[in-house]
Amino acid sequence: MHTFICVIFLLVILSTIIPFSSHPHWSVRLFDFGKIQLTVLGVMSLVFSFFLVARTPELLWLQAGVVACLLYNTSILIKYTSFYRVKDIAISETHSDSVAILSANVLQFNTEYERFVEMVRSADPDVFLTMESNENWDTAMTVLEKEYPHHRKVPLENTYGMHLYSKLPMSSEVHYFVADDLPSIEAKITTREGYPFTLFCVHPPPPSPTEEETSKERDGELLSVAKKIRDDGGSTVVIGDFNNVAWARSSVLFHKTSKTIDPRIGRGLNATFHAKYWFLRFPIDQIYHTADVFIQVLKTLPYFGSDHFPLYCELYINEHNNKQEDFVEELEEGEMEEVTEIIEEGKEEESDREEIASE
Repeated sequence: MHTFICVIFLLVILSTIIPFSSHPHWSVRLFDFGKIQLTVLGVMSLVFSFFLVARTPELLWLQAGVVACLLYNTSILIKYTSFYRVKDIAISETHSDSVAILSANVLQFNTEYERFVEMVRSADPDVFLTMESNENWDTAMTVLEKEYPHHRKVPLENTYGMHLYSKLPMSSEVHYFVADDLPSIEAKITTREGYPFTLFCVHPPPPSPTEEETSKERDGELLSVAKKIRDDGGSTVVIGDFNNVAWARSSVLFHKTSKTIDPRIGRGLNATFHAKYWFLRFPIDQIYHTADVFIQVLKTLPYFGSDHFPLYCELYINEHNNKQEDFVEELEEGEMEEVTEIIEEGKEEESDREEIASE
């Protein structure tokens, strides 16, 4: 039992330390994701060790290491709970009506099309995005086109297809920032009262043993979007399956570069993946927004057959209210050079998607 607890302690310590490495290989970046599970495991094993394991010098040192790791991980996760106090930001007198947006990774091989259509009609968003939507999903969603007359469709069979539907007036274009089979959608949307905003829809590939060997394409794609947001300016919302958690280094660079805010802070994690395994659940579907956008509601919606829960928000274009600018973090010295380097590495990386699609 003593050996078992020591092994668990070493696992917690190493899993906390490894993400400090900037190496992009999936075996390193995998450890970005598990802070929630790691914290629970650390607390349980620490409590267990105090009562049921004999004290030895090596155990005491490991206990101290685990306590340090727990304090560090908790300092990050606490921001994504209601215990973290965020000052109230009132909506300015000049603002749009509420705009509801739904983002859902539908899982390309999920065939519960009617269940998804019913969920969309029940939630009744003004705009909804699907990811991993292929030709079959394209056909299944035609029944929604009467309610959503504005749309942009990019059906693909490589699990990176994307569809955007809107009740609101919309013009859009598709970008391929790092690879010609990896789309993102930029949509210019106008609210009912005439407030314009830009919606970016993203779904970069994850670093994993079954997909991309490294995080280079994911990070390059995300930071390409961030840089465009920074250059273009204006009211902007970014949604999608980032295949990344908000506390990872590349996510931090994303919101610093784009000058956007993470609305999960002070609200809750709203973990979206994996929908079938509660003990392996991570918040990888993200939403970010500029300081002149106010998020009123942020939540996940019920299971509809995918491995992701949908993410739903209600927002306002909050004109002339700059109180949220206190939450915008600026790039530090040398970080823009890091961003540029990551983008170039993402463009140069050779994709594994064609190989995966043929298997």
